This record gives sequence, structure tokens and C-alpha cells, in this order.
Amino acid sequence: MNKNTTLRTLIQNFLTEEELQAILEEFQYKEKARKCTVNVILSYLIHSAANEWKSLRHAADVGKSLGLTAVDHSSLSKRLKELNYAIVKRVMEVMIGKLNRAARRKLKLPKALLSIDSTTITVGKSRLPWALYHGERAGIKLHVGFTNETDMPLHVVETTGLKHDGPIGKELEDPRFILVGDRAYFSIDKVDHYLKNGQDFVFRLKDNIQLNRRKSLQGSRSEGSNVIGDFTCKLGTSQKQTEKRHRVVQFLDYENQIISVITSLMNVTAEEVAGMYKSRWAIESFFRWVKQNLNVPVLFGTAENAVFNQLFAALIAYVLLKFLHTHGSKGTYCKPLSFTGFLRLLLCDALPIEWRLEIRELAKWQQKLATGNMYNYG
Repeated sequence: MNKNTTLRTLIQNFLTEEELQAILEEFQYKEKARKCTVNVILSYLIHSAANEWKSLRHAADVGKSLGLTAVDHSSLSKRLKELNYAIVKRVMEVMIGKLNRAARRKLKLPKALLSIDSTTITVGKSRLPWALYHGERAGIKLHVGFTNETDMPLHVVETTGLKHDGPIGKELEDPRFILVGDRAYFSIDKVDHYLKNGQDFVFRLKDNIQLNRRKSLQGSRSEGSNVIGDFTCKLGTSQKQTEKRHRVVQFLDYENQIISVITSLMNVTAEEVAGMYKSRWAIESFFRWVKQNLNVPVLFGTAENAVFNQLFAALIAYVLLKFLHTHGSKGTYCKPLSFTGFLRLLLCDALPIEWRLEIRELAKWQQKLATGNMYNYG
């Protein structure tokens, strides 16, 4: 692949013109710009994230050399501010749906884990007066449901930084998955509701939660197990208590601190429950990687549309690159590459020939999915 067209060609392979037009029609969007179209804006934003361009002026200066349509930075800025970010979010959802579905087909996964958490991007309050956070800071938040087995986000909800995780967590629910979350996502009403409606979960308990009428569960412990408790109980005080009994597993973390988690799962071992909670590190690694490698902390604009257009485009870049890296690395003759190393070599057109051939085959295979139901995770 020619280095001037590598990423642009990949974007076209994984999002067809027909799919983009269907999204624009869904939002009753009429394309008026001749050069700075939605497609062009997407290309610039995704390239800006992957290449860590520091401004729209920088992007406009180098975009043409990479095969992008030549546009002035002022035009990019104006269109970025005007374009309804819900359109770019829908593009992200379509690509996430297609690539997650493809990943699950290749991996043949059973019911999987969905880690839920949020990350906050902060700047000075004068930059985003519509998103005041704490003190002299403004902030916006991305609440994410992250599929551990495919290493990709599935659901994303955008808010200002002051929105609490717990209530937003309801928008990340998905009965096809086992939800795994920290203390912020636990509430007495929520776990009773989940148990009644078949939403499996593993949540960490707050340290001050009261555990009543414990009844130990019989189960063998593997040698060296860090599990110190496995029982059912009711949770809360006499004023506010769960209606149902719930399973609680207690184990020691690497600092020898006691971690208590509540779960709906009864047919797995306590060690497996502890392992599910520990797997939350995957979403933390995802947030860290995106912030460090996709230019997320450098906001190109201050308007709500401009900010969220940039962030959703960065997530598009992530899911595309992650899919290519995960499945390219499965090539018979492909030498192992770290995700960051893969990205750098891809952008420099320095990938080994085995990787290039594998990516070509992946792109061809992905095109065959374009006729499927692009809104269904499957």
C-alpha cells in the first residue's frame, strides 16, 4: 500500500459510501459543501487522531500530501463546529457494530464480559464554558461499555464531566453480556432489578455496605486461591435493603486488600468471579492508550459539536486500527508487534510484507460484510 493512501483506503474499505449516505439520510442531512464534505471531515479527523496532528492548521497543511482532499483549515474549523456530532457518533456505532461482529465471528465467542467505566478529558474552564467541572477546570466525559474479548468499545455515552457514572451506567446495559463495573455502578435497586430481568453483572461493593444474614456457599478452593469469602446475603440497612439475596465474593488484591464484589452468576467458581472483576484493567488500558496515542487531550475546537466530533472520530480510528492489529497478528507468518508499534509502522508505510498481505485480505473480507445488517452487533 502506498503510504499516502494506506489509512484513507482502509477507511473506505470499512465504511462504504452507501453506508455513509444512509446515515446522512437518517439525520435528514443535506450535503451542501462541495469540498469539505462529511466524508472529507471524517478523513481529516481520523488521520489527525492516528497521526497526532496538533491542530486543524497542521492537518490542512499536510493532508493533501497524504491523498486527502485539499481544504483550508478555516473551512475545517467552521464545518467541525456546524456538523451535528450525532452523525459522527452514528458512523462510530456502525463501524463498531461491524467490526465487533466480525471479531466475534472469527473468535467464536460465547456470552462475553462488558466492562463499563468512564474517562474525563479536562481543560481550563475558559475553553469549554458549557462543560464546567471542578474549580478552574472544564471537562467532558465518555462513558464506555468495552468488550474485553474483542478489545473494542461497544456503547459510548457522552456527557459533561459532572455527570455521575451510576445513572449513566443504565444506558450501557446489555443483556447479551456480563456487566463488570466498579463501585460507582452498584446500587441496591439496580442489582435487584438486574437479577429480576436477567442482566448478569459483577460489581465491586462500596466498603461501607452492610452485609446481612450471610449463608456460605460450598465450593472447593484451588491451591493458592486468593478468595477468602463466597456467600449469599441481603445488602443494606433496615431502611434500605435488597429484596433478594445476592452472591458476594471476597478476595485479596495484589496489595493484600480485601475486595468485595456482588454478582448474579451462580454457576461459576469464586475464582472465576474474581478474575472477571480483575479483567476491568482492559478498559483502563483502553482509555490510557487512546489518550496517549490518538491526540485526544488536544481539542481542536471549543463548541460542543467540534469537541465530540473529534472524540468520536478518534474512537473510529481506534476500532479500525485495533481490528487490523488483532487479526493481522493472527497471520501465520506475521511476527508479533505491539499495538503501538503496529500503528507507527503502518503510518510510516514500514509494515513487514507479511502484515501488509494480511491486512489486504482482511479488508477484502470486511467488504463482504457491507451487505449485512450494519446496526446489529450480532
